[in-house]
Amino acid sequence: MAYYRRGISLIGLIYILVGLYVAWVYDYITPALLKDVAEALLAVFLWFLVLLGVDLRLNG
Repeated sequence: MAYYRRGISLIGLIYILVGLYVAWVYDYITPALLKDVAEALLAVFLWFLVLLGVDLRLNG
């Protein structure tokens, strides 16, 4: 029986990391974008706090 491993390979991981670095260097990814993404993820995973009136915006 052949063993089938699911997931990302080492080469795939390196490809993604190099892509992230290039996007950062050429300003496709900025600190403001990272902040917006972090706030959106917090709102998605902690939606019940948003409904209770908690402000999940990151200051700084």
